[in-house]
Amino acid sequence: MMKISRATFYYKPKDNGQDLKDDFELIEKIKSIHKVFPGYGYRRIYQHLLREDIRVNSKRLRRVIKKHHLWSSRKKLIRPKGAASVHQLYYPNLIAGMKLTAPDQVWAVDITYIKLHRQYFYLNAIIDIYTRKIIGWSLSNDLGHKFCLEALKVAITSRKPPTGVIHHSDRGTQYTSDVYVGFLKKNGFKISMSKPGSPKENAFIESFFKTLKIEEVYVKNYNSQKDVLRHLPKFIDEVYNLKRLHSSLGYKSPEEYEIEIMKLKPAERPVQKIWQAV
Repeated sequence: MMKISRATFYYKPKDNGQDLKDDFELIEKIKSIHKVFPGYGYRRIYQHLLREDIRVNSKRLRRVIKKHHLWSSRKKLIRPKGAASVHQLYYPNLIAGMKLTAPDQVWAVDITYIKLHRQYFYLNAIIDIYTRKIIGWSLSNDLGHKFCLEALKVAITSRKPPTGVIHHSDRGTQYTSDVYVGFLKKNGFKISMSKPGSPKENAFIESFFKTLKIEEVYVKNYNSQKDVLRHLPKFIDEVYNLKRLHSSLGYKSPEEYEIEIMKLKPAERPVQKIWQAV
């Protein structure tokens, strides 16, 4: 009767405003899931939504996650942007069962992520195992090896370590890159690495990261890079290193413990044994 095709008759223009509203609701739902399960990728999020009787096209779910950078913590950690060695070299764990008698014998290093409102921020920190003091750290919005080198340079400048300090890390691409390994060797470090999937082999720096998040990041509810840059340096340098009491140090702060230890003769200093890996 109207002399138009069936497709034209049933055509319904896209409501971009409604699409935007629907995407916003989906974004908030994904964020709420990540608060409890930060390691969930799109497949687990999809199944989680189904359990709540929420049906979302998997292609749309992936589009929203990608567009708004709602990556899981697992994706951020296992797909770094750093330049890895073409032929990665791994090193044995040199510190298991080792007995420490002074600072600057073993430095442990690792990276943790800080989940913000719309992105992740990364902290690379170096801890002196004997004093539990953070001697170098750096921040970045990507996982390249350059910010790891920055933290190492800070530690070297402030500590002026002797030749032979053990640098202990996991086998992340940042620490196995040609540039990073070359810098360690050039500066006289011995290289030690933990086995894959063995966080206990780097327990000292992991313990610091746990303290940082529980006592600082979660309490102050970091939401932006501005929050990180404003609060985190103060916590590390002024609170953790100078004031926070450690039970393993006889309820002294790392700075206080180091000052007291260095007043003692080497034979009088307490011996600390590093956990023996199984």
